[in-house]
Amino acid sequence: MDWAAAQARLRGPAFAPIAPALARLDPSRWPTHGELTALAEGVVTATGLPVRFVPPRARGEAGTTYYEVRIARSGEVETRADNWHDLFNALAWIAWPRAKAAINAQHAAMLAEGGEEEGRRRRPERDALTLFDEGGVVVASRSPAPLRLIRDFEWKELFWRRRGELAGEVRFLAFGHSLLEKMLDPFVGIVAKTVFLPVDDFFTMLPPEAQVARADELLAAHFAARARFPSPRAMAPMPVLGIPGWCAEGEREAFYDDESHFRRKPEKWGQVTFPIPEK
Repeated sequence: MDWAAAQARLRGPAFAPIAPALARLDPSRWPTHGELTALAEGVVTATGLPVRFVPPRARGEAGTTYYEVRIARSGEVETRADNWHDLFNALAWIAWPRAKAAINAQHAAMLAEGGEEEGRRRRPERDALTLFDEGGVVVASRSPAPLRLIRDFEWKELFWRRRGELAGEVRFLAFGHSLLEKMLDPFVGIVAKTVFLPVDDFFTMLPPEAQVARADELLAAHFAARARFPSPRAMAPMPVLGIPGWCAEGEREAFYDDESHFRRKPEKWGQVTFPIPEK
């Protein structure tokens, strides 16, 4: 999809966390590396290095420095020009600076600990980081009830029967840059990994940008402790097109009866549960 054709879709609710950054870009053309770096003023890595968006290295220049390690050591985020996936990654750094820095720091630390073997085969914790970074959604909730429904795959109860409650209690905030790329042209079957963030009663009263900033702080704290993301199975999956407002089909009750998308909890998951943290 070209830049101009995407502008209307970029105003959808799935893109709300990156909306302030998008509003500062020229709607008539793709942003340059310099423009993205200017938007990231004040964004730093976990060690305080300014984040800059740069062209990818040529194949012969790549050397042995991993993508995440280069970010940690220099602040340079390799970003392909005119590429939705990489653009959304850059905008995620701008919208979620603390969480992105925390995720990057964990990647770099694990690669340093595991060396070449870790580079060849990611440990479960790094798999979890990668899956959330690419396709994650923050579920910020004042009540544990919606989180339990997600954990138990009770999609119709959550998204249809309780949608009135959701509006007052829960915010679904897209984080993953691959997820945002898919939402440009959404299709049945998009599933995100979730991180549950308990929030206080004042959270939903904050302006949208302040909600993202607060969620960013909480998410960074979450990813600072590896015990909170031992493997991808510690993050409940969620069919994101069910989120009210994210898909026109979600205004029809029958949509939530489609088990090809809103699947039941698989038997093979057995007694696997997803932790619901305390406030």
